[in-house]
Amino acid sequence: MWWMMSNEGGHYCSKKSDDVCGDVCGQESTQALGLSRLRCILRGIDLKTFIFVFAFVPTLVFGIYVHGQKISYFLRPLWESPPKPFHEIPHYYNENVTMDRLCKLHGWGIREYPRRVYDAVLFSNELDILNIRWKELYPYITQFVLLESNSTFTGKPKPLVFAGNRDQFKFADPRLTYGTIGGRFKKGENPFVEEAFQRVALDQLLKIAGITDDDLLIMSDVDEIPSRHTIDLLRWCDDIPPVLHLRLRNYLYSFEFLVDNNSWRASVHRYRTGKTRYVHYRQSDIILADSGWHCSFCFRRISEFIFKIKAYSHFDRVRFSYFLNPKRIQKVICKGSDLFDMIPEEYTFKEIIGKMGPVPHSFSAVHLPSYLLDNADKYKFLLPGNCVRESE
Repeated sequence: MWWMMSNEGGHYCSKKSDDVCGDVCGQESTQALGLSRLRCILRGIDLKTFIFVFAFVPTLVFGIYVHGQKISYFLRPLWESPPKPFHEIPHYYNENVTMDRLCKLHGWGIREYPRRVYDAVLFSNELDILNIRWKELYPYITQFVLLESNSTFTGKPKPLVFAGNRDQFKFADPRLTYGTIGGRFKKGENPFVEEAFQRVALDQLLKIAGITDDDLLIMSDVDEIPSRHTIDLLRWCDDIPPVLHLRLRNYLYSFEFLVDNNSWRASVHRYRTGKTRYVHYRQSDIILADSGWHCSFCFRRISEFIFKIKAYSHFDRVRFSYFLNPKRIQKVICKGSDLFDMIPEEYTFKEIIGKMGPVPHSFSAVHLPSYLLDNADKYKFLLPGNCVRESE
């Protein structure tokens, strides 16, 4: 509809052949002109348009609010390119093959004596997984280095969980360098800033532990566990890369839910004074295949899940308070679904669609940490068929 100026009284008249509108243009006063025009416009809107404006649009806005994060992650291939592929080193191992032969299979030489090995971690509340990790690595570790803070990465106060349960780890005492650091408790700060602050402190604790050039340093979170034979291989073989990432089997909630084999953040470094820094991102293009296990959110108690959700650097994923509901968390664990109701973090639509939905159940407990299987009754919540967690 379009409008033109009339010669009578400066009124606006429509050229549309509508009798009512014509009368309005010729008879209504200037004061009532605005209301009259609105009536004309509304009479030209049909029922479908009303439904669209007053029902569909608010629903769309609400849907974007609730599922905006999902939409963003699903469209990730449009705005973010995949990272450069790793150069993958095949991993050879059999308990009946000599170390000399294993080193040669990897293209490395054999040393006259093994390197010293330091295993350094930031600790939050992962008591069960820490025990399994240290038992797995114990035969080949020179010094365990553990740093604990009275603050979560999100700036919330926390108890010194390791200090309060140190009796469980008496076996490691002769080889343990333990340190604590006070939190900064800066409200509203990006959690990754606090995490980086604690990792810098871990660098200092490593020096106190006595690490020197060419010692091996394992950089990984507590739940990223290198296999025993992987560390033994790297300490005995000569000419290994200065920085080597470890590809780990990626599990969720327990060893029943195998997500994929693509966990890569764990790494082993030939330590260099003044050069090596304890970080948790990509530092090399070289990765060793099938080198251990990453068991994320592998807790015994529902309360530990809730603490971890509130404490770790990705707290922004907790978009709704009901995500912390214990009954919901238990249901999600047994189903193998995502705690944060998120779309898979992948770089192609094929990979995203392929991983959507719950993680399939696995009934294999082959090639898991030996201490876990030797103590299956104690750690049955981590084995297939035991998804129910303790409520307290």
